[in-house]
Amino acid sequence: MTNTLRLASVSALALLLGGTAAFAQVGTITGTRALDDRIEDIEDDVQEDMELSNDNLRFGNPEYRPGLSGSASLGYSGTDGNNEDQNLTIGARLRHAQGQFIQNIGVALDYQETDSDATKEDVFAVYDGNYFFDDRFYAFVLGRISTDGLADELSDSELADTTSDTEQLAGKTQTDAFIGVGPGYRVINRADMAWRVQAGVGVSYLKDGNDDSETEVGYLASSRFFWAFNENVFMTNDTDILKSDTALRVNNDLGVNVKMTDAFSTRVSYLTDYNEARDIRTDNKLGVSLVYGF
Repeated sequence: MTNTLRLASVSALALLLGGTAAFAQVGTITGTRALDDRIEDIEDDVQEDMELSNDNLRFGNPEYRPGLSGSASLGYSGTDGNNEDQNLTIGARLRHAQGQFIQNIGVALDYQETDSDATKEDVFAVYDGNYFFDDRFYAFVLGRISTDGLADELSDSELADTTSDTEQLAGKTQTDAFIGVGPGYRVINRADMAWRVQAGVGVSYLKDGNDDSETEVGYLASSRFFWAFNENVFMTNDTDILKSDTALRVNNDLGVNVKMTDAFSTRVSYLTDYNEARDIRTDNKLGVSLVYGF
C-alpha cells in the first residue's frame, strides 16, 4: 500500500478594488494581476523553504504566550462560463501554553469541485504536545491523521484502465493516522550547535479505498541537528523514522542556509523519502531557494 501524506496549502483572501481604471490595471487582459499573483506564490514558497530550519524547539524550553493563541485562514475561488470550478482551502493553527506543557494543533482542509463533481476532499491534522521537565529532558505526544474523501472512488481515466477496480482502490490511501508517545532529550544545547532526539511507541492505522483497514504497533524515532559554522552559515539535518509491520518509512532533510549579504540569502536542501511499501522505495529531491532584496 502506498502511503501519501497530503498537506493542503492555504491561500490568502484576495481584495478586489472597485473602479474601471483599477479593473483594467489588474485584469487578466493586461497580465499584471496574474503576474503579481504568480510572483507572490513564488515568494511564499521560497520564504517557506528558507524558514524550514527555524525550529523554535531547537534550543531549551521555548517561551510562548500563556493561554490560547493561534491563527486561521480561508481561501475560496469559483468560476462559471466555459469552466465551472470551485476551490475552498481552510487552515488553522492553535497553541495552548500553560507552564511547562505546550500543545499545538494544526488543521488543513482542501476541497475542489469541477462541473459539480468533487475532485479533491483532503483533510490533514496534527497534534503535538510537549511537557518540558527541564532544558534538556521532555516528553511528547504526537498524533496525525490525513484523509482522502475520494479514495473510494475511481476517476474516468481510472475506470478505463485495464487494472481491476479492486486493485486500483487498494492502491489508494483513504485514511493514514498515527499517535505515539515517548521521551525526548537534548544531547547538545549550545548557541552554535544543538541536537535533540526523541523516540516513542504508538499505533498506526491505515485504510485503503476498499475500506480494508489495518491497525498495528508503530515505532517512531526523530533527530533534529543544527550546526552554525559562523553567523552567516548554518546547517540542519532532520530525520524521522516510522517502523511498523507493514513497512519502514524514513524521511531525511539536509539543508544549508547561507546569508551572503544583508540582502542576499540562499538555502540548498536535499530531501530523501524512503518507503519500504513502494515499488520504487526511495525518492530524492534537491531544492535551491534564493532570496534577494534591494
